[in-house]
Amino acid sequence: MSTAVNPASVVRRASAVNPAWRYGRPALVLLLAGLAVGVPLWLVAVTSAKPQAEAITPNLDLPRHWQQGSNYEEAVSQGEMLHGFLNSLLVVVPSVALVLILGAGAAWVFARRKSKLVSAAYALCISGLLLPPAVITIVMELRQLGLAGTRPGMIAVYTGMYLSTSIFFMTGFIRAVPVELEEAARMDGASPLRIFRQIILPLLRPVIATATIMVTLYAWSDIFYAFFVLGGGERATLPLNLYKVASAQLYLNNWHLVFAYVVVMSLPMVAIFLVAQRKIVSGITSGAVK
Repeated sequence: MSTAVNPASVVRRASAVNPAWRYGRPALVLLLAGLAVGVPLWLVAVTSAKPQAEAITPNLDLPRHWQQGSNYEEAVSQGEMLHGFLNSLLVVVPSVALVLILGAGAAWVFARRKSKLVSAAYALCISGLLLPPAVITIVMELRQLGLAGTRPGMIAVYTGMYLSTSIFFMTGFIRAVPVELEEAARMDGASPLRIFRQIILPLLRPVIATATIMVTLYAWSDIFYAFFVLGGGERATLPLNLYKVASAQLYLNNWHLVFAYVVVMSLPMVAIFLVAQRKIVSGITSGAVK
């Protein structure tokens, strides 16, 4: 009589017999992840420091002649990076603020109210995590409202796109907060607004930090929706400005300048991520696990 072989048991026996396999698997995973992330980063970094003759065909070789200083200076000046940086700030900062304020308020209601209507509203709000936004519908609605090609229209799009993520994490976190804290504040005569401001918001700091970083990273590097909503011009953000100057033959075959632009554009987000990466992990676990 033949017996079925359980693959999991085979792996466990192999790990017990060969300790190197147990420690080799994490190392293999880290190596593959490092290659998947490190190789593109290395390509961008070394190409941004090469002369144009060496950068015509991007490769992983080190530059024979380093000229990163002139490349970055030319990318900043010709690529209108300061103007694009200001436009990105004027769009991303209000979007993040609205996502946090509206998300925290809605999450508090969803976490504390128990009814079928509230549950249906919560399911509808977090459906944005699964359903991609329809860009044609968005553009048509913005045109009818007179917001197409404007910063308020772009802010509204980003707020609607990332509000689901904020509500999802914050609702899970607030559900783990004891209700007795709010009840004690009500007995002391605190209004709902004061409870929300002095109790709920301070407790939401890890999740707020996570939502801030995630929304900022997504909105800062977005070019797809910015292309359809803003359409370039004086309101072009950094990614949209990069696309504009590249397609206008300013950087045609000048990969050293294109990659230099990418490096400078990514530096603020890389710095934010490195500083706050622990808050990202703690906020995600607090909102999704608790």
